[in-house]
Amino acid sequence: MIFTLIAAALYGLMALANTWKPRLGLDLAGGSTITLTASNTNGQGSISPENLEQARMIIQQRVDGLGVGESSVATQGGSHIVVSVPNVGSDDLTKMVGQTAQLMFRNVYQMAPVTPYAQPSATPGASATPTAPGLPTAPAKARGKSTGELLDLKTAMAFQPTAEDAADFEKFDCKQEYPDNPDQPLMTCDREGTAKYLLGPVVIEGKHVKEASSGVPQGDLQTVVNLTFDDKGKKDFGTVTTALVNKQQPLNQNAIVLDSKVVSAPAIQSAILNGQARISGSFTQKTGQDLANVLNYGALPLKFDVSEVQTVSPTLGGEQLRAGIIAGLVGLALVVAYSFLYYRGLGIIVVGSLVIATVITWATMTLLGTSMGFALNLPGIAGAIMAIGVTADSFIIYFERIRDEIRDGRSLRTAIETGWKKARGTIVIADGVSLLSAVVLFVLAVGAVKGFAFTLGLTTLIDMAIVFWFTKPLMSLLGRTKFFGEGHKWSGLDAEHMGVSRNSLLGIRTRTPRTSDGRRTRTRRGQVATSTEEA
Repeated sequence: MIFTLIAAALYGLMALANTWKPRLGLDLAGGSTITLTASNTNGQGSISPENLEQARMIIQQRVDGLGVGESSVATQGGSHIVVSVPNVGSDDLTKMVGQTAQLMFRNVYQMAPVTPYAQPSATPGASATPTAPGLPTAPAKARGKSTGELLDLKTAMAFQPTAEDAADFEKFDCKQEYPDNPDQPLMTCDREGTAKYLLGPVVIEGKHVKEASSGVPQGDLQTVVNLTFDDKGKKDFGTVTTALVNKQQPLNQNAIVLDSKVVSAPAIQSAILNGQARISGSFTQKTGQDLANVLNYGALPLKFDVSEVQTVSPTLGGEQLRAGIIAGLVGLALVVAYSFLYYRGLGIIVVGSLVIATVITWATMTLLGTSMGFALNLPGIAGAIMAIGVTADSFIIYFERIRDEIRDGRSLRTAIETGWKKARGTIVIADGVSLLSAVVLFVLAVGAVKGFAFTLGLTTLIDMAIVFWFTKPLMSLLGRTKFFGEGHKWSGLDAEHMGVSRNSLLGIRTRTPRTSDGRRTRTRRGQVATSTEEA
C-alpha cells in the first residue's frame, strides 16, 4: 500500500511535468566532448584557479545559449576545461567555446521590453520607452559589409540609427541572431530575455577594464559594482560619459555587452573623468558579484587550444543504450530464473520486489532529470544493473535466515518474523557499505563515473526501502496462506527440502516418549535425540 501511494505520487508528478523517461547523457544521446587547454595570451605564467573558473562560467553561458540541455562544462587539472554537449557537432562546439570572451561597451539607442504584447511603454528608470530622434520605419534591407575593425571613438559616438535599423528593431525578437560586428550597430537582448536593445558600434573594449568588484559601501545599504579603467579606458569612458550625461533615457545609457548579450545598461548620471565608475541599482550580493565577474572577464587575457575532441554519434549512442537495456534484461532474467529455480514459490516475492524497484527507480530518475538535470549515461546503466544484484542479495539473506530459523526448530510463521529481525541488521550493513562506496566514489570521481556512483547510491536506497516496506510485509502476508504457510513443496519452504519434519515446520508439538531410564526425548531439526535434561 505504501509503495502504491508512493508510485502513484511519483507518476502523478511525471504527468504534471509531462515527462515520462529519464534524460540521457552524452554517451547515450550522442554529441561532442572537447578538452580546452587555457593559457595566458603572452604564453607565460600559470592560470589562476579564479581565472579558470571565470572562463568556465563564460563557456557554460555560451553552451546554455544553445538550449540543448544536459551539457557539462567542468575545469580539470588546473588548466583544462572539458565541455560536453549532446547533439552538437565537434566543429560547431569548438568554434563556439574556443574563442576568447568578448566584453564590449556600446551606447544604447533604443530599448523595449520583450513580452508577447510588447508595448513601447515605460521601463524601469525611464519615464517612457524612448525612441531615437528621427527614426522612421522602412522595410528591412541587406546590411553593408563590416570591416570587423573597431571604429575610432569619435566616429562611433557620431553613429545614428538609420530607418533600416529602426525597422529591423521593430521586428527583432530575442530568438533571432544578429551579427555582432564592432563597427556595426547591434540588436540584442539582455541575458534574461526581458528587454531588447538597439545598440551603436563599440565605443570601449572590455580589455580596458582594469579591475571590477562589488560590495556595500560604508554608510550605505545597497550593493554597488565598482570598476576601474586603464589609461585608454579612462580617457574614452570620460568622453562617453560626458556626451551621454545630459541625454534622455535610453540615450544616456551605456550597455555592457558580453558575447552579444546585454549584461547591464546603466544610465550615466555624471561625467566620469577619473576612470573609476560605480554602478548602482537593485543588486543583490550575488547579482553584484556576477556583474563584477563579467566585467573582469573582458580583462581576462585567456586563450584556449583544443587538446582533444571526441564525438559520439546519436546512432552509436542508441546502440549503446540498446546494449545496456539488453544487458539489464538479461541480468534481470537470470536473477528471476535463479530465484524460481532455487526458491520456487518465493520467486514471486523476488519478481514483485524487482518490479516495484524498477517502477520507483524509473520515476525517480525521470523526475531528477527534470528537477536537477540528472542525465542517465552508460555508467549509470551499469550502476542500475549492479543494483539488481544488490537487491537479490537482500532476498537471499532474508530467505536463508528464515530457513536457518526453521532448522533451529521454529515454526514457519515464527521463523518469518524472527528471521527478519536477524536478517535486517545484515541487510542494512550490506546496503550501508554499498551506499558508502557510492558516496565516496561520487565525491572523488569525475565525469561519467559520477553517474555510476549516483545511480548505485540511488538504487541502494530504494532497495533498502523496498526490503523494509514491501518485501517483509509481503513475506508475512504470504506466510499466512496455505500454500506458503503450510510449506507446499513448490513454495520453497517445504519441510523435506529444509530437512525438518512437517510438524516442526507447522509448530505442532507431539508427546515425546520416555527412555528406559525415565528421561524424555525431544526432536531437533526433525530428528529424535536423547536429552540429558529432565523434563
